[in-house]
Amino acid sequence: MFGTESSLSMFLNTLTPKFYVALTGTSSLISGLILIFEWWYFRKYGTSFIEQVSVSHLRPLLGGVDNNSSNNSNSSNGDSDSNRQSVSECKVWRNPLNLFRGAEYNRYTWVTGREPLTYYDMNLSAQDHQTFFTCDSDHLRPADAIMQKAWRERNPQARISAAHEALEINECATAYILLAEEEATTIAEAEKLFKQALKAGDGCYRRSQQLQHHGSQYEAQHRRDTNVLVYIKRRLAMCARRLGRTREAVKMMRDLMKEFPLLSMFNIHENLLEALLELQAYADVQAVLAKYDDISLPKSATICYTAALLKARAVSDKFSPEAASRRGLSTAEMNAVEAIHRAVEFNPHVPKYLLEMKSLILPPEHILKRGDSEAIAYAFFHLAHWKRVEGALNLLHSFRMIPYPLEKGHLFYPYPICTETADRELLPSFHEVSVYPKKELPFFILFTAGLCSFTAMLALLTHQFPELMGVFAKAFLSTLFAPLNFVMEKVESILPSSLWHQLTRI
Repeated sequence: MFGTESSLSMFLNTLTPKFYVALTGTSSLISGLILIFEWWYFRKYGTSFIEQVSVSHLRPLLGGVDNNSSNNSNSSNGDSDSNRQSVSECKVWRNPLNLFRGAEYNRYTWVTGREPLTYYDMNLSAQDHQTFFTCDSDHLRPADAIMQKAWRERNPQARISAAHEALEINECATAYILLAEEEATTIAEAEKLFKQALKAGDGCYRRSQQLQHHGSQYEAQHRRDTNVLVYIKRRLAMCARRLGRTREAVKMMRDLMKEFPLLSMFNIHENLLEALLELQAYADVQAVLAKYDDISLPKSATICYTAALLKARAVSDKFSPEAASRRGLSTAEMNAVEAIHRAVEFNPHVPKYLLEMKSLILPPEHILKRGDSEAIAYAFFHLAHWKRVEGALNLLHSFRMIPYPLEKGHLFYPYPICTETADRELLPSFHEVSVYPKKELPFFILFTAGLCSFTAMLALLTHQFPELMGVFAKAFLSTLFAPLNFVMEKVESILPSSLWHQLTRI
């Protein structure tokens, strides 16, 4: 044992300062070359070379599976195509699954003291209400004239007071709508008010339907009455869904879509998909998707991720990464993988919420397609449906790290660059907005950069102060080998001297 220590001490004493200078300089040069190569590879392919090698070659040896698709050599198309962005891609849409202000949003404020809706979001809703629930001839009817002013009011109490004032004049459907949305504190109260609104709105719709061809004024009034009636029926279906009467809600939505097939602006089919998933009527869900998941129709997270869920459902309960790495993917598994890739390419924020890697908040009243706001609105209602399908989240988890879908996919237009700004306006300040795509430096590049900086600093210090750094190096090596020396001393004290002598000779 003492011979080993003396040999180590003799070795350290024979090292000259030039050795330490050469050693640190060589280490700095090697780490610098690795850093340069890693950075070049990351800039060209969007991932770390070391990470790529470990995923592609080491993980299968350790029993994993390569889940990343091969990098496309033409990934730079994402940069060239980004100039084709248009303002319409960042259009804000009404959330088909928006909550009730009085019964849900306000209750959240009472409990937490936080405002779940931003002023920008509520202002967009006010504009929607004025567009859908008013027309130019409202000044001819006192109750409608009051409601026309009520929708412009910023103060909630002023709007509610105006609605009550309108109801004192006559049965006004839009006044009932406002009270159901903002004054009712429970879904049951809101449903009761919407039923009163339906009675009044249906009468107005039938009267205006008979006069719609008598002039532009009557056409505008009929269009307004149609919007009011559709809105009431849709919200009644949503009340039934909230109160657990899901089959009744499905029937109401189907009847509404059949009665008004052209009013696609309300996206009632997304409400229908969510209700059908709750009933686990997957065949009916597939039938709805077959109609609305068309290349000529605008996509949404609900459409893309529901399609992925159905395909994942067919294989998720039997899917094994280890088995797939050995035998390859079957046709059904490949379809599921492609559907998940498609969904993640459309909205890459959703997996974080479905996998509960990020906290959910109440969805806003408006969403930005492909943005964080849409991801929240989808996951808020559909997380339970993904959990219900055994293995679906595991399959999604395997593919959540798809790097930069805007550069790898060609199914949609390039990812809009304006989503972050719009989402910050739509989502409350206490929520951390997901920003994507944003190239974050992989761990190995950061590690290599730190190693290069550290070795470069050591090389510089060793060159300037070779004697002092030599002392530090000897002290460091002695400290490093101290645990080994301690273990060897213990072993020597336990083993017989003859046996230890034979081992040291070996």
